[in-house]
Amino acid sequence: MAKFLLLYRADQSAAERMAQATPEQQAAGMQAWMAWFAKAGEAVVDGGAPTAGGDGTIGGYSILQADSADAVRSLLEGHPHTEIGTIDVLEILPPPGA
Repeated sequence: MAKFLLLYRADQSAAERMAQATPEQQAAGMQAWMAWFAKAGEAVVDGGAPTAGGDGTIGGYSILQADSADAVRSLLEGHPHTEIGTIDVLEILPPPGA
């Protein structure tokens, strides 16, 4: 089984979106993410966190494990981030000689 780094991209940073959201919108957003994490189940290695810096388009990350990138993409169907941005799927390669 391989591990995959998900990079959550959007035109607006996670911090900006959170600052503009009402407490109810923030709670609804977190519920949507928690529901997706529950659906993804054991594929979630690290739920990740919001990020800052870089070119400003990457708002966070997660790490999943699956048999293939296609399997990860299947897991991403209905992911709440796809309503506001895109998700890059990058395979994490083992170190040379491992």
